[in-house]
Amino acid sequence: MIDFNNVSVSFALPNGEHHSVLDDVSFHLGRSGKAYLVGPTGSGKSTILRLLYMDLFPDDGEVQIGEYNSGRIDDGDIPYLRRSIGVVFQDFQLLPDRSAYENVAFALYATGTPRSAVEERVTKALGRVGLTHKRRNYPHELSGGEQQRVVIARAIANDPLVLLADEPTGNLDPDVADEIHELLLDLHRQGMTLFVATHDHRLVKSYPARTLALMNRQVVEIDPQTL
Repeated sequence: MIDFNNVSVSFALPNGEHHSVLDDVSFHLGRSGKAYLVGPTGSGKSTILRLLYMDLFPDDGEVQIGEYNSGRIDDGDIPYLRRSIGVVFQDFQLLPDRSAYENVAFALYATGTPRSAVEERVTKALGRVGLTHKRRNYPHELSGGEQQRVVIARAIANDPLVLLADEPTGNLDPDVADEIHELLLDLHRQGMTLFVATHDHRLVKSYPARTLALMNRQVVEIDPQTL
């Protein structure tokens, strides 16, 4: 489902030099697999996620996600790639002037979902995250955990094959973080490939799974209990 093949990425600096973030990185995550990506702030976790939904392309090497390959994908196919991926962000990115229902529906309209299908998909997604009773509430009327559940509902409304989570519990207290993480794991058990970038070592140790670590511009597999 996810393949990094000898991927290198660098960014230009104001002085004309380049800062290398990833250097010849390779790893594989199979369909319906689950893995954590850990590493300190600035180590490249978000860069790897951007490569997966092709907001960024490698300088060298290739990224394969499902049938889509970074070296061969046409610009017109990128929206279709992104419909097969759900992304959960740390900072929610909810529209403050729209209800929970409308936030999820907006994402579906933006990806070209027929209006006739939107209500059924939104209702199903909110039900899967336990927020049917909050569908008319606005973000400011929801707790942090409830807002993150709306974000997850928005991410899964298209029934993606892959769910990417970028520090999904970073703004939550430990008890709420556990609830959100258990929800993500439940979605994985239903068949979604789950890839979670996090610096929350407590969660990784409490819910152990395959763990990839960014170290010196490389990705290496580690024992989560050593964190």
